[in-house]
Amino acid sequence: MPQDAFTLRLIAKELNEELRGGHVNKIVQPSKDEVSLLIYTGRRTVKLTLNTNASDCGAYFERTETPVPLVAPNFCMLLRKHLQGAEITGVELVGFERILRFRFFSGSDFSAAERDLYAEIMGKYSNLILLDEKGVILGALKTTSLDTNAKRMIFPGVPYAPPAPQEGKVSPLDPSLGEVLQNASGDLGHFLFTRVSGLAPSTAEEIASSFAGGDLRDHLLAYLFSDMVCPRVVIRDGAAVDFCARGDQGIPFETLSEAQTYFYGERRAQKSFEGRKRKLLAAVSASVKKHEKRLSAVLQKRKECEGCEQNRIKGELLTANLYALTRGMKGAELENWYDGTTIKIALDERLTPAENAQSYFKRYRKQKRTLETIAPQEEETRAELDYLGSLNAAVLSAETADDLAALEEELGEAQLIKPAEKGRGKRQKPEIPYRAFERQGFRIFAGRNNLQNDRLVRSASPDDLWLHAERYHSCHVIVKTEGKEPPEDVLAFAAAIAARYSDAHGDVVPVSCTRVKYVKKPKGCKAGFVTYTQSVTLAGDPQKAE
Repeated sequence: MPQDAFTLRLIAKELNEELRGGHVNKIVQPSKDEVSLLIYTGRRTVKLTLNTNASDCGAYFERTETPVPLVAPNFCMLLRKHLQGAEITGVELVGFERILRFRFFSGSDFSAAERDLYAEIMGKYSNLILLDEKGVILGALKTTSLDTNAKRMIFPGVPYAPPAPQEGKVSPLDPSLGEVLQNASGDLGHFLFTRVSGLAPSTAEEIASSFAGGDLRDHLLAYLFSDMVCPRVVIRDGAAVDFCARGDQGIPFETLSEAQTYFYGERRAQKSFEGRKRKLLAAVSASVKKHEKRLSAVLQKRKECEGCEQNRIKGELLTANLYALTRGMKGAELENWYDGTTIKIALDERLTPAENAQSYFKRYRKQKRTLETIAPQEEETRAELDYLGSLNAAVLSAETADDLAALEEELGEAQLIKPAEKGRGKRQKPEIPYRAFERQGFRIFAGRNNLQNDRLVRSASPDDLWLHAERYHSCHVIVKTEGKEPPEDVLAFAAAIAARYSDAHGDVVPVSCTRVKYVKKPKGCKAGFVTYTQSVTLAGDPQKAE
């Protein structure tokens, strides 16, 4: 993402052409690092986002709606005071620095004022600074103080001073550029990046690779100040990873602004997706920890009660040998007729032999009752942990927003997260579709969550094929046969789907396959749990489901 001066100059040119003459209708601050301006350009309304986040810094148009806080932050209120309703008179790059200058004019019958909003796009040092017509700072998104930054003061009432130039680098606008470039040696791309300001490493490499000899200064300036653009968004592993002003790989766009809008939209969507996924994983993990703690307590109780039969035997042996025992004895060594051995039995010297025997019987009955009580608790807890394991596998294998929406629905019903509110009178949301595939004319469906798995099995015909990863949590896969016998390639693809959307790891995953009529759902069991018979095992290769 080369947000260097070279790219920003081209962005400033496009922003100036699009926004000049437009009016600011609304200003919001969705987060501490970004400000959005809704601008009516005379043709349409656009949303300009000025982002100072270290990883997403930039000035770009945005099409998605983002939630805003109920109470506007101070800097947002300051911008509304000075820029609400103002006309944009121009957008330009300051020198050859990574700074965009947005010029505004607000006037009425009684007053007129000019304001400048500086967007410093400098990674973790990015900032937004509002100036009056004299260049005095009215406010900034990130302010400093004398205690933290004595070299550059950024707070209201102080004249604006641009950031100090990078040491050891020369600006392309500097007359001494030619002398610096005469000393170029070694890797030309690295030399340009380390000695010329305003260049990202990728831009410096492009300039170096396009240099075919001659005057390096002329070539550099011609490249940097040409208005030619060939915007591209670079895609890697299905995700947008970068954009460039001039490129030959990736998705092409007509303008750099469109490329930026697409790139940042995809990046924001990916961040939102990952955030939702982390939230679901955290909810499942918290429930797993709670149930593991409960199971640990149950197992500890069971361990404590494992000797209950010994207490019964001791009570019976004491009862059978009352004639040989007296009060005050601390113990007795009696023959155990159950296994022919001798057993030592501790006695309470304060009790009679009969009372000691009854004490062992009482302890036996209490432990037996405890075992009978905790048995269903252990079974229920293990079933819940198994269900949570299936949820965890489904969240980890989620790939789309629909996958997460289906899982949020299930976790909401399971009370693991706060369920979505169903407002009265609101139209009910459409049901999230299954994952759908097609292979050689056969339709194949896979559930996105356990609720969908159950619905999918219920809606399938008895002779349809059902697939599920053996010994692993996975989605349920249905192959619609419609009276035909699927070929091996179709079955292999369906098995690959079951393997891909499972918590199994490896190149080959065993997958069970049977007819839907042999799949049964026991009464009262958790969502997604079924039993099946008459199955065959297929080899599922997750890579074949791409």
